[in-house]
Amino acid sequence: MAKKPEGESFVTEITPRSQDFSRWYLDVVRRAELADYSPVKGCMVIRPYGYAIWELIQQTLDSRIKAAGHVNAYFPLFIPESLLTKEAEHVEGFAPQVAYVTHGGGEELEEKLVVRPTSEAIIGTMYAKWVQSWRDLPILINQWANVVRWEKVTRPFLRTTEFLWQEGHTAHETEDEAETETLMILDMYAEVCETLLAMPVVKGRKSESEKFAGALRTYSIEALMGDGRALQAGTSHNLGQNFAKAFDITFQARDKSVQHVWGTSWGMTTRLVGAVIMTHGDDSGLVLPPNVAPYQVVIVPIPRGNWQETVLPKARDIQQQLVAGGVRVMLDDRDAYTPGWKFSEWELRGVPLRLEIGPKDIEKSSVLVARRDTREKQAVPMDGLVGQVRGLLDDIQRNLFERALKFREEHTLRVDGYEAFKHAMEGRPGFVIAPWCGADIVAIADKRGPAAAPPLLDDACPRH
Repeated sequence: MAKKPEGESFVTEITPRSQDFSRWYLDVVRRAELADYSPVKGCMVIRPYGYAIWELIQQTLDSRIKAAGHVNAYFPLFIPESLLTKEAEHVEGFAPQVAYVTHGGGEELEEKLVVRPTSEAIIGTMYAKWVQSWRDLPILINQWANVVRWEKVTRPFLRTTEFLWQEGHTAHETEDEAETETLMILDMYAEVCETLLAMPVVKGRKSESEKFAGALRTYSIEALMGDGRALQAGTSHNLGQNFAKAFDITFQARDKSVQHVWGTSWGMTTRLVGAVIMTHGDDSGLVLPPNVAPYQVVIVPIPRGNWQETVLPKARDIQQQLVAGGVRVMLDDRDAYTPGWKFSEWELRGVPLRLEIGPKDIEKSSVLVARRDTREKQAVPMDGLVGQVRGLLDDIQRNLFERALKFREEHTLRVDGYEAFKHAMEGRPGFVIAPWCGADIVAIADKRGPAAAPPLLDDACPRH
């Protein structure tokens, strides 16, 4: 069978990105078997390949969280309604998204239960029991959980009624400690996005109207997707003492006075899987950074002659060498599919490197290696193959980050006046960087959609 010409794609059934980016995204999610729709409106089933990507994100982030001194715990899915209503700003902010349980065991409940949209209320209640003295602080707890927010418009991974995430909740003696924690987590989130997902982000503080309900300050990281729209990839909140006062989380200070703790909360979600798709994907499907790829290498044997006695054993030997070298490998030895079909399938799934091996390759003691990011092919000697593969994977990871960074820079406008800002907002999608005086802002609807539209400044400060 003739090998595929360089630059040509076998993948079909995917809408071109330039034609309809939204449809392209849904096609990739479906065809790459990342997720599927469930019988419950707005909820998705995360399929094994999609969940494997999430697991790699989870493992990396979990190790960073623990290295920073935090520990994992678990808190209930159900929250008594009375707890949620203790912090007025918080309940007002989440009211439109709250789901309730009103019956259990065939009987109406005396008090409705909230299906957690976030866990500040239940965790604050427990912290009030656990904190007595300054010696009990800081509390640095994270949990991996699911939450429910009753969304009207949903899209797999990006916005679903139920989603998976981690949520950290900490309690501190002082405001400075809480602010340090908040910014440290923001830096951690940015580092994970950039080193694991090869996705550059912008860190910043959200406006008063956009901050988390009940927080003192909210910080976020924003990434630019392939259609020029922004995606909020993670948030870190300095809660101040609002929740501590609402839930009576007090401690005896070093000077014997009774004080309220200073709190933080922060989270990242399965939205990051969607972010990877939209940052790096192309018309052929996924393009996965090696660090987050379930399979970093796929080996495709070329079935010629008695290949099961000649080619397949050598392919298995290469697989074992790569696994021993710390590489995640799939050997696609299915004889019901042609090599061309396999090339198409693994290209769609975004595997960073494809190794092709046939009788002629064995004669030359080499394999043909194809990169997913550039589609370049090269013959690589079997001797020293593991080192060569690891080097190529590092290069792909670096190239994808640099490519995404270049795209962001090419789609970022810097302006220094309000009129220039308004003009920029009417132009092509992307980031606009401008001075802002910090006054109240006016929410607007932009033709590019809410994800891409920063709010305009208030007319009261047109020169800032």
